[in-house]
Amino acid sequence: MARRPEGPLKRGWTTGACATAATRAAYCALLTGAFPDPVTIRLPRGEAPAFPLAREELGAGFARAGIVKDAGDDPDVTHGALVLSTLRRGKPGSGVAFRAGPGVGTVTKPGLPVPVGEPAINPKPREMMRAVVAELAGEHGEAGDVEIEIAIPGGAELARKTWNPRLGIEGGLSILGTTGVVVPFSCSAWIHSIHRGIDVARANGLDHVAACTGSTSEAAVQALYGLPEVALLDMGDFAGGLLKYLRRNPLPRLSLGGGFAKLAKLAAGHLDLHSGRSQVDFDFLGDMLAELGGDAILVARARGANTAGEILGLAEAAGLPLADAVAARARATALGVLAGETGVEVLVIDRQGRLVGRADV
Repeated sequence: MARRPEGPLKRGWTTGACATAATRAAYCALLTGAFPDPVTIRLPRGEAPAFPLAREELGAGFARAGIVKDAGDDPDVTHGALVLSTLRRGKPGSGVAFRAGPGVGTVTKPGLPVPVGEPAINPKPREMMRAVVAELAGEHGEAGDVEIEIAIPGGAELARKTWNPRLGIEGGLSILGTTGVVVPFSCSAWIHSIHRGIDVARANGLDHVAACTGSTSEAAVQALYGLPEVALLDMGDFAGGLLKYLRRNPLPRLSLGGGFAKLAKLAAGHLDLHSGRSQVDFDFLGDMLAELGGDAILVARARGANTAGEILGLAEAAGLPLADAVAARARATALGVLAGETGVEVLVIDRQGRLVGRADV
């Protein structure tokens, strides 16, 4: 995860806001022959940002406008991407139709907010674009029958850095955003992706998913069970975001995998496992070693250890199943959030990808 900059952070704009602004500019040009630059839109919470145009093109039967996405100080994969909207008149009575241009994905699996076969343009951005079309059509005495094609050059390559391939969005990025605003380091996009992964797993009838803290633990759990890609939830540090959504949208079975240090935090009751928001409690691990029969010298060494990995090594050398105990405590934390509707096992994976601790009953 990128490091948060010091000082006040600059907010940015979602791909949905950029697509809406580009759509407004392109439809203005289609109706009047002139592009507004900058172009101003009204966001769902009342903000009215102005966007400078990076591309203007008016041709036979179409108008195209482009806006470079500014994500502010958020480490957003789409920061600096060009969002293009091309407007063409549709057949009378056709309303507003959306098309996926180059770099915008198409939905291929059920469970996402838009149906299979549709462009990966989420409901709120669609609503925002329909609103600007309706407003401008009303001002110019038009019916508002248009085709809107959204494109993001290079989006297919950028999408490989996102969850889209795993979620069944093929060919590019999604057009996202509910408020139009990117709040830096809010982590909302990651948590949103976890939620969509659960939705897709449920819609595809899966009875077993794995949520892991990183790539090493994910590879180990996938190899252990032979799970398909669609069953893998990239939990990262957001155990709370995963578990709270599963409580409302349960699946039969969850394998929760991660490194010893991250799961030691979950065992201690932390639901945000990021190093900036929770720390490994060495006294807690020392107490666990004492409960497992560790002598006073071992417990003191654990309390004064430099890393969680050092404590695990001490436990293994003493023949004490500390990783199993951490897994059991982490499982109890998870079950406390889930309220019992999802069966849970916890798998502790070391840095070499070996299973070193487990709790499933």
